Amino acid sequence: MSFQGFPEAALDFYDDLEQDNSKAFWEAHKETYRLAVADPMNQLVEALGEEFGQPKVFRPYRDVRFAKDKTPYKTHQGAFVAVGPATGYYVQIGAPGVKVAVGYYEATPERLANLRAAINHDLHGPALEELIDALHVDGWEIGGSALKTAPRGWDKDHPRISLLRHKTLTASRDYGFQDFIHSPALVDRIRADWRSGTPLVDWALRHG
Repeated sequence: MSFQGFPEAALDFYDDLEQDNSKAFWEAHKETYRLAVADPMNQLVEALGEEFGQPKVFRPYRDVRFAKDKTPYKTHQGAFVAVGPATGYYVQIGAPGVKVAVGYYEATPERLANLRAAINHDLHGPALEELIDALHVDGWEIGGSALKTAPRGWDKDHPRISLLRHKTLTASRDYGFQDFIHSPALVDRIRADWRSGTPLVDWALRHG
């Protein structure tokens, strides 16, 4: 079956799960999760996979082994298309609606050093600034994990210090509850946005 949109029941399911994140609730509503969340998400990423690559739909269970928060279930359903190490395209649905993102979500010390060297480069650094500015103007939210101060060995007055502080770098767009998330039109909307975010993904792949 092709993707027809996420039903309202998906949003209601996550609203309720945030209030009662328990095994008893999950067991009583697991069929709702399957029909309203898991099946549509698999259909959605299958429709996108031919262009962007093989997606991974994340499991709904939290790893609570070392977490203070022992609630067993994630309060959103995410999927990721990896085109490099922790780099690629993301989509999720939860109580706040649907959200998409692109970028790199983790970097080894060696990779982070390479990315910072590229940010420092007189050609590659300004190129990243330009594409980040273009995404921001287009309505993307620029995020990721960043240091509060300059990384060790870098001048705090570097012209691209805000980018050098990043350990991960992402651009995201929140669709919220817009009508198109409940229709097949969501596929084309995500496809267009992932395409517009591809320059950031490509930059990370080239320089990481």
